[in-house]
Order: sequence, then C-alpha cells, then structure tokens
Amino acid sequence: MENTTSKVVIITGASSGIGEATAKLLAKQGAKIVLAARREDRLQAIVNDIKQEGGEAVYFTTDVTSQQDTQELAQFALKQYGRIDVLVNNAGVMPVSRLNELRVEEWEHMIDVNIKGVLYGIAAVLPAMREQQNGHIINVSSVAGHSVSPTSAVYSATKFAVRAISEGLRQEESPTSNIRSTIISPGITDSELINTVKSPEVQAMASHFSSLSISPYRIAGAIAYAIHEPEDTGINEIVIRPTAQSM
Repeated sequence: MENTTSKVVIITGASSGIGEATAKLLAKQGAKIVLAARREDRLQAIVNDIKQEGGEAVYFTTDVTSQQDTQELAQFALKQYGRIDVLVNNAGVMPVSRLNELRVEEWEHMIDVNIKGVLYGIAAVLPAMREQQNGHIINVSSVAGHSVSPTSAVYSATKFAVRAISEGLRQEESPTSNIRSTIISPGITDSELINTVKSPEVQAMASHFSSLSISPYRIAGAIAYAIHEPEDTGINEIVIRPTAQSM
C-alpha cells in the first residue's frame, strides 16, 4: 500500500464497473485519482463519494476514441498534480456477436475503443513518464484475449491486440525508462459491458453470465496489487476469473 500513497492515477472507463471500483479502492489507499469517461454526471458522483471518504479525486470528461480528448486528459492530470504515475486503460466495449450477423459498425466501435483507445492513452502519458523515468501503464484485456469462442471473434481480436501492445510496451520501455507494463485479463465480471450487446443470441445468455460474475472489486484488487509492488518488480500479467467459469 505504501507504494500507492500519493501516486497520481488516471483511470479511463471510470464511470462504472471495474473503473469505478478501482478508483474508489486506490483512493482509499492514498492515491490521487483522475477519473475519465464520457458520463460527466457519473464521474461527478464518484468524485463526491471518494471525497466523502477522505480521498482525493478529480475528473475529466473523455471519449477515448478521440486522441485530442486523451491528450487533454493527460495535460489536465499534469496541470492538477504535476506528474502521472499510473494509467489504467480500462475503457472498453463488448458488443459480441457471430460474424455472420455482419455487425460491421459494432466491429469498428470495438476497434476504436478497445485498441485505438488504449494506444491513444499510451501516447498521451508516455512522454511524461519517459521524462520522469518512471511510470506504470495497466491495460485491461480479458480472458477473451487468451482464447476465442463463438461470437467473440472481433472482441477477442481487440483483446489479443491489447496484450500484444502491452508486451511490446514492456520490452521497449521497462529496461530503459523504468516504465512498468501490466496486463489485467478479467473473466466474467459484474459490469455494464453486457449492456453493449445487441445480438439476440448473446442477450439470451446474459442471465447465465450474470449468475457467474464476480465483483469488480476483485479486479480492482488485482490492479492495486500490481501497483503496490516495489518499483524494481513488474507484475506483467494477471488473469482473474470466477472460480466457476470454465472458459
């Protein structure tokens, strides 16, 4: 926990689910939180919750599919706190469906949020972290980034990409810039991701997914663990899923 105190942490997708849980947990552990998402009312409410618990947090309304927004987010964090210690690239969407449903717009949206959003986040914070010669970028992938199942082809492709980007970042930056890279791959988690699904076939399975889901605070705890470790130690990848989940 000592390694988290006073660290400046940007969290995207912070208006609900894993992002919200991570913000609240890290704030309790003494981090300074910069929440980012599109829903300003939710961000404001979470900031208020954190402050009422004695934590420190601010927010910046951000669409991660906009490189300008993510650049402005990083500049906002630097203006507020003078440095960026951790970026949690958590924003994501999961409108899974079979390829033959031809939901091309949904494919493009997943690519924009899940891949480009991660890259834009890295591009926004990397210069400051390299100047500091210190930092930590945590990218949220998925168990779907380890294996593919029917309906998950495009979503899995985006999450495999997140893992590839994270490993490339580690190889390029950790040895020379002391920037740590962590991949978090959650299984079925209680979040709003299922709300992005439009495929009738997948919607019919929603209750089964819900019955297996674990609290987003389980994922937040894994993120906190990776941050807590001493600077000479990189927790490069964590897979965390419900005990009852088979895939």
